[in-house]
Amino acid sequence: MAFSPAIMRRLMRELTELRKNPPEGIRVQTSEEDMLDLTGIIEGPEGTPYAGGYFKVKFKFTEEFPTTPPKCWMTTKIFHPNVSGSGEICVNTLKKDWKSEYGIVHILTTVKCLLIYPNPDSALDEEAGKMLQENYDSYCERAKLITSVHAKPRTKPVEFETPSSESTTPTPTPSTSTSNIASKPSHPSRTPTSNLTSPNGLTIPAASCKAPSPAPQPLKSSAANLSVEKESLTTVDRHPSPSPLSTADSNVAKASVSLPPTDNSGPKAVKRAATGGALTGAEKRKKALKRL
Repeated sequence: MAFSPAIMRRLMRELTELRKNPPEGIRVQTSEEDMLDLTGIIEGPEGTPYAGGYFKVKFKFTEEFPTTPPKCWMTTKIFHPNVSGSGEICVNTLKKDWKSEYGIVHILTTVKCLLIYPNPDSALDEEAGKMLQENYDSYCERAKLITSVHAKPRTKPVEFETPSSESTTPTPTPSTSTSNIASKPSHPSRTPTSNLTSPNGLTIPAASCKAPSPAPQPLKSSAANLSVEKESLTTVDRHPSPSPLSTADSNVAKASVSLPPTDNSGPKAVKRAATGGALTGAEKRKKALKRL
């Protein structure tokens, strides 16, 4: 069977996306010999009688694809109103509701929803549909029994070892870790601080960090220093400078004034004064004669 290159590229693109980012509970198997030999695997949804089981859906593409839907049937035995004993699946997506933009993922998702919400009004298995409407507990017990016998393998299929795109979504974690709390210093003289991160990505513990030394103050300009020194000099106590020396006469006068008075009383003092006065008169006469 020959397919157009456009259809082959579309199927290849969809299969690659399915393997890379599979939906929750949905995987695919392909054959190495034939890429179109495709089998889908659906994990039984939790909260249903099919939980824990793995149900295989076989695909068969025709030349009319994607104008018409592929033929699909369930190869795993199941007790379900919309699945016949031969594995035929009754779902509108594979019939009148099909659209050309639908693909493998849409079909498998629709069948998975059918396991959660069976439709007894359009039942292919009349026994299962009637039991579902009349006695739901009996229906669940019968569905669980068939699932445990035919749909539960001893080991999980290898295709489900790859996590789905929904389960790999990262969850937010609290920013505070217990390791940071345990690493706080116990020394009483230190205060706990948060860890520091260097530019190269290394984390420095807070206990090993020292307080930064104060930055040196910048030097002031020389003009400012001069003004400060000038002000400091003006505040020093000033001592009066000695008065300038005056003339010799004034100094002599001061000296004579400062000398203690002499006692000139008595006859000797009078005789010295008279003798001194006579000598000075004789000297004066001699000088006058010499001039003549």
